[in-house]
Amino acid sequence: MKVFVTGAGGFIGSHLCEALANKKYKVKAFVKYNSRNFWGWLENFKYKENIKVISGNIRDYDSLKTAMRDVDIVFHLAALVGIPYSYISPLAYIRTNIEGTYNVLEVARELKIEKVVHTSTSEVYGTAQFIPITEEHPINPQSPYAATKAAADHLALSFYRSFGLPVTVIRPFNTYGPRQSARAIVPTIITQILSGRKRVVLGHLHPTRDLTYVKDTVEAFVKIAEKDDAIGEVINVGSDLEISVENLVKVIAGIIGCKVEVHVEKERQRPDQSEVKRLRACNKKAKKLLGWTPSYTLEEGLKETIEWFRENLDFYKPEIYNV
Repeated sequence: MKVFVTGAGGFIGSHLCEALANKKYKVKAFVKYNSRNFWGWLENFKYKENIKVISGNIRDYDSLKTAMRDVDIVFHLAALVGIPYSYISPLAYIRTNIEGTYNVLEVARELKIEKVVHTSTSEVYGTAQFIPITEEHPINPQSPYAATKAAADHLALSFYRSFGLPVTVIRPFNTYGPRQSARAIVPTIITQILSGRKRVVLGHLHPTRDLTYVKDTVEAFVKIAEKDDAIGEVINVGSDLEISVENLVKVIAGIIGCKVEVHVEKERQRPDQSEVKRLRACNKKAKKLLGWTPSYTLEEGLKETIEWFRENLDFYKPEIYNV
């Protein structure tokens, strides 16, 4: 099978390319064009024979159409994902997350692609109105980022309903693991502790998150590609467990083997009405349609993640707040 992955140089995208290439899929990896020909986390990719890296931009319809020719399945992961930056530049998120998704869908329709896997986020649900959150939970985005992702989800589903484009929407809850941006909560905590800080600086401590290790999330992507029953569906991918930010610090510090204090900094907090206070996935649909359940416990995933960050701490700047 020939597959096309947008956002291939990013956190989840690079892990997905690695998994697909390891399974002998022929991968076209679409990375954001830059003058240095830098491939992000694919720069030292080891499955060279099964991957072709193509530079471009999902905002650019023409380059996207050229790149997407002669593939069977499209995994669409490219997006602006930093929530704090979406408060600063909402228009950039509209252009990338909505218009970019339109480009992917329209090209897929023109080229008669066999399957499109569109990546959503649990942020579109907003604070849980009931627990666990099923796919029928109301959509209630609380940030510009979440609003653009919700719009992109509905656009993708409209192409399925209006044009018969074979689309599946995968909705990961909070994925964590090696290569993740320090904007995310797990790397934020880990990098500060590993850099020797005894005081970890964070935002709100009481929100809960459903954390899924990146290898488990990637396995769900692959299973969706292999299951025709998933076409036209929205599928949550999460652990059906939740942990508060405050308790997450304790777990990570315990694994590393140190004691830390936590300092709350207003700069790192979302506006009150924009904070998603509780997330916990219902993953029954993923189990039923995909046969998917997480393989990693939180502690197992965190141990692997901590070791990777220990070896790659030089890539990060723990002393700077990443917007």
